[in-house]
Amino acid sequence: MVRFLSAEEAVDLIRDGSTVGVSGFIGAGYPEHLARKIEEKFLATEHPQKLTVVYSAGMGDYGSRGMNHFGHAGLVKRIIGGHYGLVPRFQELVAKNEVEAYCWPQGVVAHFYRAVAGNRPGVITKVGLGTFIDPRVEGGKLNDCTREDLIKVLEIDGEEWLLYKAFPIDVALIRGTSADENGNISMEKEAVLTEALYIAEAAKRSGGIVIAQVERIVRSGSIPPKQVKVPGAVVDVVVVAPAEDHPQTFGSPDYNACWAGEIRVPMGQVPPIPLDERKVIARRAAMELRPASIVNLGFGIPEGVAAVAAEEGIQNEMLLTVEAGAFGGVPAAGLSFGATYNAEAIFDHAQQFDFYDGGGLDITFLGLAQVDREGNINVSKFGRVVGPGGFINIAQNTPKVVFCGTLTAGGLKIEVKDGRVDIVQEGRFKKFVNKVEQITFSGKYAREIGQKVLYITERAVFELQQDGLVLTEIAPGVNLNEHVLSQIEFPVKIAEDLRTMDQRIFLDKPMGLKDDIRSNNSCLVK
Repeated sequence: MVRFLSAEEAVDLIRDGSTVGVSGFIGAGYPEHLARKIEEKFLATEHPQKLTVVYSAGMGDYGSRGMNHFGHAGLVKRIIGGHYGLVPRFQELVAKNEVEAYCWPQGVVAHFYRAVAGNRPGVITKVGLGTFIDPRVEGGKLNDCTREDLIKVLEIDGEEWLLYKAFPIDVALIRGTSADENGNISMEKEAVLTEALYIAEAAKRSGGIVIAQVERIVRSGSIPPKQVKVPGAVVDVVVVAPAEDHPQTFGSPDYNACWAGEIRVPMGQVPPIPLDERKVIARRAAMELRPASIVNLGFGIPEGVAAVAAEEGIQNEMLLTVEAGAFGGVPAAGLSFGATYNAEAIFDHAQQFDFYDGGGLDITFLGLAQVDREGNINVSKFGRVVGPGGFINIAQNTPKVVFCGTLTAGGLKIEVKDGRVDIVQEGRFKKFVNKVEQITFSGKYAREIGQKVLYITERAVFELQQDGLVLTEIAPGVNLNEHVLSQIEFPVKIAEDLRTMDQRIFLDKPMGLKDDIRSNNSCLVK
């Protein structure tokens, strides 16, 4: 039978050495009050200690909230997470070898809970093959003190797969909006549904306990059955959190009914972005869209594709998705990422990755931090571990992948005028390098499965072909040797039909992509 306890009483139930699964997406759906009380108890008593913590998406605020509450030597002994960039306290522990640390793809972690709940040996998937996750590369291990192999290569009917091994979950820390007197949990005010049900089921299958943080208690029968997201049968403890520890997202302290799907709001006119290197890249990338594309956009420059689409009046030609579970609508940004304005559907995290892993996307636009001669991409490690989040699931399983980023970094200044690009100041760091620091995307694997892969920069476009990277387009005004080839650490093959990038990209007025869509000679290609 469910118990209604204070957070302090609930935390007392967590034993030293427990394996703890935590729900959330950045700050949405995250049990902040429970995490805060675990930290406070540890700092006062040194208990609980030596925890193994498991989480999927990045859960933090670059400071002290989210998984940062667990970022103390002694409190955790092992971390298995999908993204570390929002959790600097974890990054520091990893760098100092004070904790064992693994990085698994975000979607794999979401599916891992289902595997534990269903008494399966683990997650069997191709996600991670050829990347730093592959046990023949790094095995997802992040530092020297991390030695145990948690991932295994399998061969099934002549094909390679990865097995992410299952292990028990002793404690589930989840969150919802309302709990009734029987412990049934609803999520009517949450921006995301997370994988709370699967974490709870995994803990119950493991003989563990489920602790749910909610905003309020309601009478039995108050929650319509179809709105119960976690049944009371798998909930042991319910804790009511104060409002300050139960924000809808870490990016906004106020409740947004639109993010919860309660209402729809007018989005207004998206203002055009300035004509700089980011817009140049986003414009060229937008030319890869086709009508009715189902799209995923990554952080940073790829977000500009949506702004360009709005400026060109083709925003209705694509359907955006967010890995947190939203389908359609416009993604929120920053620490509210995961929430969506005017979503057409919101479902749980693991279900979204079923769609992604199954190749449901037509095209994805992702960031470009480092590229090497094999077409490998690194977005997960730059001295300090960052992690891929959902990048590997998305990049590996989408038939067309467009990587977006500048050719160099660190002080790069360009001027776009009169239909051409002038390199005013070159970046200090080359991003096209001999060997990436970590393989987050495998060019070799992409070639093997026949993916279409483009690398779009402000001055040149490259394509991944069977013999490696090929330069296919160059911007008007750019010198091939001085501005492109000399800024790349390895020899690049130049296409025999090297083209000049469409001059419309470099003019400060709409390109007319809408007309192209309507014509038989559309520039929007599959």
